[in-house]
Amino acid sequence: MAKAFASQGDMTEKTISFTEVGEGLYAFTAEGDPNSGVIIGDDSVMIVEAQATPRLAQKVIDCVRTVTDKPISHVALTHYHAVRVLGASAFGAQQVIMGAAARAMVVERGQEDWDSEFQRFPRLFEGHESIPGLTYPTTTFTEDMTVYLGNRQVNLMHLGRAHTAGDIVIHVPDQNVMFTGDIVEYHSACYCGDGHFADWGNTLDNIASFDVDAIAPGRGDALVGKEMVHAAIENTRDFVESTYRPAARVAARNGTLKEAWDAVRAECDPKFGDYAIYEHCLPFNVARAYDEARGIDTPRIWTAQRDLEMWDALQG
Repeated sequence: MAKAFASQGDMTEKTISFTEVGEGLYAFTAEGDPNSGVIIGDDSVMIVEAQATPRLAQKVIDCVRTVTDKPISHVALTHYHAVRVLGASAFGAQQVIMGAAARAMVVERGQEDWDSEFQRFPRLFEGHESIPGLTYPTTTFTEDMTVYLGNRQVNLMHLGRAHTAGDIVIHVPDQNVMFTGDIVEYHSACYCGDGHFADWGNTLDNIASFDVDAIAPGRGDALVGKEMVHAAIENTRDFVESTYRPAARVAARNGTLKEAWDAVRAECDPKFGDYAIYEHCLPFNVARAYDEARGIDTPRIWTAQRDLEMWDALQG
């Protein structure tokens, strides 16, 4: 390779924030690193997103223990990516919940995703030796399900394909707050390497239809207030469309992946170049946009070897 992936040299520790987004609801954020969510019920706690390793998950647990001593009974995982799920064992939850499509992806490509992400972004796998293996859910659903934490109702829903084919969101109706996973980001690049560009906008519309008061996004600051929520949804939409359009134009004229890379950079760099993990995401985003524009509906599985081959092609 001419040079390393952007995140291979990113070893700077990020500052953690723990923000209340509703009564008994919190967003664990860290300057563009993967977020987690906390839902405190009458007798127990649900965690949304498990972090990449048990050691990193402990940082979420430490924050939870500053606000409640209730046991953690549930872990909800919005999709299958390694940086979101491999820390689940640390929480000791009786139930680990995923959408059925996300579980199928763990079976199909979970190990390859783990190997690929570990190579791309080593800092996010601090304490990787403590990972017991792939994370499989104890509970799955197809369209929606409801969990009651005592009297607190928590609705889990698949609202459409976006960041992956198996994304779910978690809505807490008593506070009208949503945990969106990586469908919505805030001043952080969307990772689209396993995404569905044509569907993403409709899924954002479905989220917007809830008119929520706050969102804990996949990356970036907690979104508190309808104005901030709306701005983040529309910014995410702009990022996704600005990535896909130039790649699709190149694919339509049978241009090369390198030409798609140059076209996407020309459109996205001025608007999003200072976003967290922008350089990390960009090569994978372009490759997936180029594939989708050429009619490949199911994202190809990323492997450590495919990562390197793609990066060499873009550098050439």
